[in-house]
Amino acid sequence: MKTTGAADVPPLTRHVATFVVATQDSDIPAEVGQLGKKAILDALGVALPGAISAPGRVLAGYLRDLGCTGPAGVLGTSLRLAPRFAALANGTAMHADDYDDTLQAETGRYQGVHPTAPVLSAVLAAGEARGASGRELLLAYQVGVEVACRLFDATHVNHILHGFHATATCGMLGAAAAVARLYGMDADGVATTLGIAASQAGGLQENFGTSVKPFHAGRSAEVGIVAADLQQRGFTASPIILEARRGFFQALGGGYDAARLVDKLGRPWSFVDRGIWLKAFPTGSLGHPAMTKMQELVLRHDIHPGDVARIRVKTSQNIHHTLLHHQPKTELQAKFSLEFCLAALLLERKCGLNQFHDEYVMRPDVQETIAKVEYTTYTPDEAVREQHTIVTSHVEIELKDGRRHGGRIDAGKGNKAHPMSEDEVADKFRECAEFSRWPMDKAERAIALVRRLEDVADIRDITRELTAAGD
Repeated sequence: MKTTGAADVPPLTRHVATFVVATQDSDIPAEVGQLGKKAILDALGVALPGAISAPGRVLAGYLRDLGCTGPAGVLGTSLRLAPRFAALANGTAMHADDYDDTLQAETGRYQGVHPTAPVLSAVLAAGEARGASGRELLLAYQVGVEVACRLFDATHVNHILHGFHATATCGMLGAAAAVARLYGMDADGVATTLGIAASQAGGLQENFGTSVKPFHAGRSAEVGIVAADLQQRGFTASPIILEARRGFFQALGGGYDAARLVDKLGRPWSFVDRGIWLKAFPTGSLGHPAMTKMQELVLRHDIHPGDVARIRVKTSQNIHHTLLHHQPKTELQAKFSLEFCLAALLLERKCGLNQFHDEYVMRPDVQETIAKVEYTTYTPDEAVREQHTIVTSHVEIELKDGRRHGGRIDAGKGNKAHPMSEDEVADKFRECAEFSRWPMDKAERAIALVRRLEDVADIRDITRELTAAGD
């Protein structure tokens, strides 16, 4: 693990800035472009229910009261705000239901980063104010997502173990890089923008299961715009903020692994390397393999709630630690409760937006089913011996007549190994629109526009379909 302060410290900030400036449309493979559009459609869809979630409503009301009107729309509402505040609202909405995409860590590391919510929210608001084209937005988005993902990969594991939330740290720098690319900065400008943003990076895992977790994504998007705007006005910052002895990597984790960043940006792109996972369920992604297996078992064997004596699930210690609400009482706690998610899948044969509200969580049959879940962990030695992935899970359903159905699963639905198709993502968008009571004709037009994003002359054609007319 490389630590900062050595004489041979590589110029990481300049390396990232050069990538941001030099990358052109022609450098993005067609497959990466298609995966990027699929992820953008996914994020725009989940912003609609996010806008009417409790965190989304509170934040929108707060921003409305500030009176900071401007040219950028808040998705799912009639609000129009200054770009930084629209980015704050949209980023929070995209992450509010924990239905947005994730780059999972590699085996032996921890958790992951939600790259699209902070990056897309930033470039969407900044781009809307400028009348940017779909091609310009897509390029800036791809650059920002790649920066967020590779910075996450390079962080010391202590970054996560000590409690930082990578979406609020690496996601913030990805958003800053994306807006800098949209603004057409040179490498010096990008480095300064990263320096401004890095001093604002934070976000603590202790707030998982509360309104603050989605706020992390929104705040990252907002800072991406603020940092770029201040640089444009002459603000200064350290040009070596990543590698410096008192810089980002050292302060937020105690070091970095340069080999995970240098010559890794776009080589290959994160979208086709480990892959950026889209979510089939609106919950923390670490539980999705177990949820995928649970749903499969229930449907395959036609298992009914009254038949079940016990549900056993076994995951890594890290997943057990992250999905920390083992007896949830609220919607937000339930999103970080594998016990709840498995209970819902048994009771409903699905676990979607309609299951995540306080009344459902506290239903007697839900709480009774949660009590049937035995959640244990395997050791790191077991994981190595049995060649687990970071999310390998074991699920077993024991019936009252003694029969048992179960198995191991190494990746959930939406993972690169088990991807969601473009049609499935479009259906997820429609589900989000229907749940939010968004006009379906506008939803269908938005789907069509995103599918040909590179040909859209002005992204306001898209945001018009995802915002309401003014009051």
